[in-house]
Amino acid sequence: MPHINLSNDYPGIRSLFVYRPETAKPLNDLVQVLLHDPHPTLPAGERELIATYVSNLNTCYYCTNIHGAIAKHQLGNDAETVKAVLTDADTAPVSDKLKALLRIAAKVQSGGKNVTEQDVSAAREQGATDIEIHDTVLIAAAFCMYNRYVDGLATWQPHNDELYDKMGEQRAREGYGTPPIKVSEMKLT
Repeated sequence: MPHINLSNDYPGIRSLFVYRPETAKPLNDLVQVLLHDPHPTLPAGERELIATYVSNLNTCYYCTNIHGAIAKHQLGNDAETVKAVLTDADTAPVSDKLKALLRIAAKVQSGGKNVTEQDVSAAREQGATDIEIHDTVLIAAAFCMYNRYVDGLATWQPHNDELYDKMGEQRAREGYGTPPIKVSEMKLT
């Protein structure tokens, strides 16, 4: 049960965005730039994987599942890679560069000062650029905030894989600036 009066039409952060549109706009704008807009070198699917991984480390059910679904669709409907990253990022079928960036993201999740020069050097050795390292740190830091926002107000977080898949497909296609579909209006099988 949410700690404040939120709409039952939208789960997770979407209910918070409907509740307070003034704060939703800058938060949506940030996530649009970080995860969806074109990036010089990191595909949207990899950026979504970073957000999913950090959300999982933070045990935020909603963010793990929605961003995992978005990542799946951004990666060409590849749910297995998303699952593998969440199970063990070091053995997942992703590039060594992404593995190094995920290690940096995990360090940020546990505390920003935990990122070492060795972590950054290791990422550079795998081909990571300064903008990729920067954006990884920012994605990880932002998702610590988003996760705590969602969980701190005890938002409704349904346990329905098909629902997350449909919402994830919409976000992968449209980005973060469009209104969400009401759960009651979704056609689920």
